[in-house]
Amino acid sequence: MTLIKSISGIRGIVGGKTGEALTPVDVVKFAAAYGTWLRRSNPANTKVVIGRDARLSGEMVSRLVAASLQGVGLHVIDLGLSTTPTVEIAVPAEEAAGGIILTASHNPIQWNALKLLNGLGEFISGEEGAEVLRLAEEEDFDFVEVRKLGSYRIDDTYLARHINQILALPLVDREAIVAANFRIVVDAVNSTGGLAVPMLLEALGVHTEQILKLNCEPTGLFAHNPEPLPEHLREIRNEIKNGSYHLGIVVDPDVDRLALICEDGSPFGEEYTLVAVADYVLKNQVGNTVSNLSSTAALRDVTLKAGGQYFASAVGEVNVVTMMKEHNAIIGGEGNGGVIYPEAHYGRDALVGIALFLSHLAKFGKSASVLRKMYPKYFISKNKIELTPDIDVDKVLDSIKTRYARQPINTVDGVRIEFDREWVHLRKSNTEPIIRIYSESETLATADNLANKIISDIKEIISERK
Repeated sequence: MTLIKSISGIRGIVGGKTGEALTPVDVVKFAAAYGTWLRRSNPANTKVVIGRDARLSGEMVSRLVAASLQGVGLHVIDLGLSTTPTVEIAVPAEEAAGGIILTASHNPIQWNALKLLNGLGEFISGEEGAEVLRLAEEEDFDFVEVRKLGSYRIDDTYLARHINQILALPLVDREAIVAANFRIVVDAVNSTGGLAVPMLLEALGVHTEQILKLNCEPTGLFAHNPEPLPEHLREIRNEIKNGSYHLGIVVDPDVDRLALICEDGSPFGEEYTLVAVADYVLKNQVGNTVSNLSSTAALRDVTLKAGGQYFASAVGEVNVVTMMKEHNAIIGGEGNGGVIYPEAHYGRDALVGIALFLSHLAKFGKSASVLRKMYPKYFISKNKIELTPDIDVDKVLDSIKTRYARQPINTVDGVRIEFDREWVHLRKSNTEPIIRIYSESETLATADNLANKIISDIKEIISERK
């Protein structure tokens, strides 16, 4: 297994051979490279923030990272068990040079990763990431002598501070949420969302006894596949069907993705998390929106209806954020349940998404399933093909472009092919050794058929090249 190095960080399976997995040696190398880059980029700022999700390797990786950063002379502020968005807000709050989030997000238990932030608490750019990788590859580190080693301290206050910032957002209506008297089920896959989400709900006025916690012990023993897709959420869906609840809330291990379950046990649809939150924001302020090329067209429709403009970026949070800033977007994110609300900060934040969605649902005054029916009806078929070292992805994508040359094609990120009322987007994943194939249509059957046709084409191309 090769380490995956992308705009989504340094990611791999823990254990194995150095250079082929995320071993302790690799952790130290990349942490030292990042720390060296920080020191050279901003010599006067020697503070750095770290935090982690609850996965089993987290504590080990955290200690290695902290020590490596101290070794290059950085003073480490460790948030311990935290969330990705919490670390993101802590970096500028501490006026730190940067930060590292130790999480493989939706990847299974054996994975971990280093997500690298700049001084704004945002993911570093592709160019900055390339420089960190160069430093690591050349082992060009600036370790300091013993009198200049960095310090280390723990700060466990930021989750509460994060929640207080959310409560202060003008569009978060605590009074409406209290009046709605919501009964909610939470599935946090036994990671840090089990701490953060119930704390947020109680702060929003949801009574403790009306919050059912599923998999909320941060043991790191994921109760199911941590990617919050409908096929992985049978437990919470059955619980809601058999109970009397208004909503189900599901987050991934680092709490930057939000999936919702309606009161009847049906998925609200991770693609529609952002759509619903954007609809609520746009009802209060006309403005522009951004999502990536693999996200539903429903956000475009909702935005245009509200009088704003919609823009599509390459996949990856840093790409979405860059385009949001370029077009002064008031809301944006990704169709995987990632909500980016600049009024809070420029990062995917499930906690912000929860607070805004509950405000929206409370004011809407009807059920979540009825709210879902208010939005344009699209279906996305999400598929993937496992990659092996012998597959040349770029040549595969070039062959697909040739086969579909008569259709409008966007090559900003992989290949997106436009049809009359459908689209298909295929690209190499930033987080897994796979090609993702997403297609969208007004019917699920059409979306599936289109995706299957492209998958068949890819397999044929790969077979021809062997």
